[in-house]
Amino acid sequence: MLAHIASCAVVGLDGVVVEVEVDIGGGLPRTTIVGLPDAAVQESRERVRSAVRNSGFQNPRTSVTVNLAPASVRKEGPVYDLPIALGVLQELRRIPIGCLDGSMVIGELSLDGRTRHVAGVLPMAALAREESFERVYVPAVDAPEAALIPDIEVYPVETLQQLASHLTGGEQIQPFELDANLDFTPTFPTDFRDIRGQEHVKRALEVAAAGFHNMLMVGTPGAGKTLMARALPSILPSMSFDEILEVTRIYSIADQLPADEPLIRQRPFRAPHHTISHAGLVGGGNWPRPGEVSLAHRGVLFLDEFPEFNSRTLEVMRQPMEDKVVTISRAAGSLSFPANFQLIAAMNPCPCGYFGDPVRQCTCAPSTITRYQHRISGPLMDRIDIQIHVPRVDYEKLTDKRDGEPSADIRARVEASRQIQLKRFAGLDIHANADMRPAQVTEFCVLEEGAEKLMRSAMRQMQLTARAYHRVLKLSRTIADLAGEDMIQIPHLAEALNYRTKLDVM
Repeated sequence: MLAHIASCAVVGLDGVVVEVEVDIGGGLPRTTIVGLPDAAVQESRERVRSAVRNSGFQNPRTSVTVNLAPASVRKEGPVYDLPIALGVLQELRRIPIGCLDGSMVIGELSLDGRTRHVAGVLPMAALAREESFERVYVPAVDAPEAALIPDIEVYPVETLQQLASHLTGGEQIQPFELDANLDFTPTFPTDFRDIRGQEHVKRALEVAAAGFHNMLMVGTPGAGKTLMARALPSILPSMSFDEILEVTRIYSIADQLPADEPLIRQRPFRAPHHTISHAGLVGGGNWPRPGEVSLAHRGVLFLDEFPEFNSRTLEVMRQPMEDKVVTISRAAGSLSFPANFQLIAAMNPCPCGYFGDPVRQCTCAPSTITRYQHRISGPLMDRIDIQIHVPRVDYEKLTDKRDGEPSADIRARVEASRQIQLKRFAGLDIHANADMRPAQVTEFCVLEEGAEKLMRSAMRQMQLTARAYHRVLKLSRTIADLAGEDMIQIPHLAEALNYRTKLDVM
């Protein structure tokens, strides 16, 4: 009788049940693994043989065939070590046949039989619940992550020998219990109260946070662009539990969860270096993995030194910025990853950084400045709602001992604005004003009579595209929400247009 043990593969962000079949037959001692395994799965043969031997069991003296079904799904990683070892022990009658019915088994084995961490445990545990498995056995280090999924028993496994003893009626492994007092409160290294000056930029960041709008800051080196960008998460609204699980699932698959933290408690802040490849930014690889735009899902993607990024790399962001999803196609199929991120970019006005600075003279030639600024394409700039100049900070403001407005107070206004938006978009797959589609813009972005005249004049004088027109209306809607107004008035639209005005240093 063949041993059948349920395990799991991850395809994109979702799990697929994999049945591990083990058969011990005649012939010379060797192990064959079939079912579209990658190199890491093939190496399971040696890890399993050593783990079985070092756990006090005798390896089969004949051939072992392992089938990972369905064969049409690519299997990758060392996640199948533990189920293969248990299948071998079932075939050798060292553990009872059928003892793992209703169970899913996940785990890598070291040569001495201890379990090791594997990536993607959260979506695997979620699949186990969806497929009505009663329990899931995972490496002990991954149990807190798996236990985030309710209504399924999670058993933390330290060693192969421990699990074999549990299954044969020996010392029992107790199901892992998630700490009921798990703290979901985020912590922030930078607070707005510590930022001196730049009140107009902080106001723009508040508007960006309230509506989830993209933003570009242009200014001389040392003006505080990076500091303010890194402070932005402190004023973003807290994530709901569903958003926490959604983001944690992405980080689990990318194997970027902190070792001591089963949850991503605060909105992601990703700041890749400008040398990143387009595959690293939007995702890719022979078997696609999430890129930075997906790791920034529900959070902030900060691109410092914006023009220094490869132009092709930046252009691949245009589609995810509109569709909020990345689709990566390969010969074997297509995978989609969520990418609803807020782009915050920062740049100098020229290569030396001092064009337009009142104190220090720029040393760049006019043609050099033009080429530098034109590295950012018009279509990409059109997708950035707020474009603002960040000037040099005066000495008097830098030495002012008074604290600025704390992030907690700004976040309260932002969250109040987001509550208005959640009620407005109830029943729609829209979380913030920046996500509105044309139909919602027409319905919810109603201008008063004076604001309509201003908008008509701005369209003509600023030569706004249709996309820019809609983005100005979305931005105006956010500013009106912060003011608690139902209709967009002239001051709201005027502020939004000011954020779209071509910068004097560009």
